[in-house]
Amino acid sequence: MGSAPYPAGEWKGKGRGGLQELGCMPWKVSKQKGLGAGVSSSSSSPQAPPPSSQTPPSIYHEKQRRELCALHALNNVFQDGTAFTRDTLQEIYQRLSPSTLMTPHKKSMLGNGNYDVNVIMAALQTRGFEAVWWDKRRDVGSIELSNVTGFILNVPSNLRWGPFRLPLKRQHWIGVREVAGTYYNLDSKLRGPQSIGCPEELRKFLRQQLRGKNCELLLVVSDEVEAQQTWRRRDS
Repeated sequence: MGSAPYPAGEWKGKGRGGLQELGCMPWKVSKQKGLGAGVSSSSSSPQAPPPSSQTPPSIYHEKQRRELCALHALNNVFQDGTAFTRDTLQEIYQRLSPSTLMTPHKKSMLGNGNYDVNVIMAALQTRGFEAVWWDKRRDVGSIELSNVTGFILNVPSNLRWGPFRLPLKRQHWIGVREVAGTYYNLDSKLRGPQSIGCPEELRKFLRQQLRGKNCELLLVVSDEVEAQQTWRRRDS
């Protein structure tokens, strides 16, 4: 699948150098008599606490392959590389009548991907979930984040031919979800998970994305949440 789990905090602050940027302090040699060189006085330099034994959770991030961004977005939202397969989505695509497809793609007939929203919605239903289309006229502040499993965005993306970026755009599916209290952009075209941050930072991220042209947002929620409409905040 071209996927790899990453520690949750690994992608924060990469590329920075220097002790001060890492929050490290140089070791101070005590000037008191009777102390050997390189030994710090306990009164001036308290001992550092032992390192935490808590291991940061891993993040599943599926990388882009062919035009299977819908597959990658689904698996990244579910944090499971076996949640869906290309064969599963292809079977769903072939089962759907072409007359019911909003935006059918010829390449999907060959199993190369580029699946549309109908395939994503049907795939989610096989696992007891629903895709709620978000009305961009409403503010994302009215979303009850605690009841949303994840988000799938459809955004314009540059086409590439090998290492070259072409002056053309095509719609692209990306997954976003929370892992251990932090929201991550799990776009399959990224080198690794990109930290978004806390719930308020997520709302800022979604607002920015939805201001762009041809951008749509789907909320991935359980059947129960959709039936009770609890993905909406009560005070909205």
